[in-house]
Order: sequence, then C-alpha cells, then structure tokens
Amino acid sequence: MSDWAPLAATVPALTITSIPGIEVGHWTDPVAMTGCTVVVFPEPNVAAVEIRGAAPGSRDTALLAPGMRVETIQAILLTGGSAFGLAAADGVMAELEASGRGHQTPVGPVPIVPTAVIFDLFVGDSSVRPGPTEGAAAFVAASVDPVEMGSVGAGTGATVAGWRGADAMTKGGLGSVSVEVEGALVGALAVVNAVGDVFTLEGEALTGGPLIPGPPGTLPDPATNTTLVVVATNARLERNDLIRVAVRSQDALAVCLRPGHTRYDGDAAFAVSCGDVEASVDLVGEAAFVATGRAIEAALREAARSGSG
Repeated sequence: MSDWAPLAATVPALTITSIPGIEVGHWTDPVAMTGCTVVVFPEPNVAAVEIRGAAPGSRDTALLAPGMRVETIQAILLTGGSAFGLAAADGVMAELEASGRGHQTPVGPVPIVPTAVIFDLFVGDSSVRPGPTEGAAAFVAASVDPVEMGSVGAGTGATVAGWRGADAMTKGGLGSVSVEVEGALVGALAVVNAVGDVFTLEGEALTGGPLIPGPPGTLPDPATNTTLVVVATNARLERNDLIRVAVRSQDALAVCLRPGHTRYDGDAAFAVSCGDVEASVDLVGEAAFVATGRAIEAALREAARSGSG
C-alpha cells in the first residue's frame, strides 16, 4: 500500500467525547490488523441510522427505524472482522448488563448495542476477528479523553482507494471531530474503509485520485469495504429529526468518498441525541455534514502518521 505520510496535519482539538457523557474505547490488534471501537452514551438518548451502502453488516439497526418502541441505546459498536465481528457486541452487552444498564424488562436489563462492521479480512491475519472478549475490552477502555485516531480500534485494518488497484490502495483509519452550532455540540466519529478515493470537503485529494472518478483499474471483490459514521449531539432532537441529521452525514460521506455508496460498501451513519440543548435541526444537520467530513479527513491524516501498511 502507498505511504501518504505528507498528509499528516494537526490533530483536531475536539472529538466526539467533547459531548458530555460520551465515552469511546478501542481494542486494537496491530499484528492481525483488526480491532473494534465502542461509543458509550449517557441516558436518556434517542438514536437513528441511515444505511446507504449495498453490502452492510449490522446488528440491531432495525430498532433505530421510525415507529420502533425502543429509542434509547446504551452504546454503538463499530468493528472489523466482517460479519464475524458482530460477535464482539456480546462482550459489550455483558459489561453493560453487569453494570445494570439496558432496556428494562421484567427479568432485568437488556442492553441495546447497535453494531456495524467493516470488511478488513484481506489485510493482516483474516483468522483473527474481534469477539466477545475484545468487545468487552474496548468497553472497559472507554473514557471521556479525546479519541485516539488513525490506525486504531475499528480503523486498524481499514483501507481506501482499492478500486484503482492494489498499488493505489492505502491506509484508511478512524477519525473524530466535534463542532459547535447554536450552543450545541455536534461530534462525528468515522471509520473510513472505502472502495473509492478520499477527498476533503474542499476537494483536496487525500489518496491521489482524480476529482471526478474515471473507470476503475480493477473491480473490488463483493462486500470488501464500508465506511461507518457515528454522529452525536447534545441538542434535543426526535428520531425523525435525527434521520435528517444522518442523511446530512451521508451527504458528507458522498462528497469525501468518490465513488461512495457503491455495491461493494455497507456505508452507515448513526445519529444520536443525548442532551437537552435547544438548536435548529437544520443547523445541527449542517454541523453533522462538516463534522463527518472533517472526521473522514482526520482518519486519513492520522493513519498516515504511522506510515504505510
């Protein structure tokens, strides 16, 4: 894979953990090149999701649709390992149950942990996938500290630009940025593992690809990528409003990944409201657009700091 170290830039000052009550934890295997990342939320909250890739791997995302009874979640897990990595959610659930957190039922709490995966099995050791032990480790590591970025957690084995051939492929990664609008904080955490090339919101090429994609050098294998985003805000929003916020996050993904939302991606954007600040949903949506784009950029720049993969 190519080395894009010249892209390295200043680490964003604010990450998604700047939103009160949000914690992020990673489990990373730099040898097998896989990992998982947990975003833990304060309660109460409301969550939604927008999935636009044609090859998603997910768990409990149906609960986030309009009209569903359960609105509050405890955490979101993003993980490598493709569909195998969904098992890591069991470890997160076990830790939450032990702490008494979850949707209350007559027989005890049932933690709600929507989960989405990336396909990272073609790098490192494909026999190593995050499971319950690794999910639990990521949860235990969660903190309110600024999010560690780059080749870490779910972004450890992420790659981008593979659609132009193996020689063009370079590191993806994990990035997080938080911005403020109308007194509300809007943060994004992105795991960038895209078939296409990556650009900043302003159109700067981060992987050397053309501004307008031409014919690919090679066709990717089915279900071999996916970019995942978690957007969170302390603005008070309902689920239908959050869907609009998630749409704007996906819009940023489409601007920064070219091509994006392909048949080979499982691109998903989660949106969570966990506060009571009064703010316009339209402005929160625009802030989500900016935060998502900047988080994608940070993922590539921070992964570049560690050199080629």
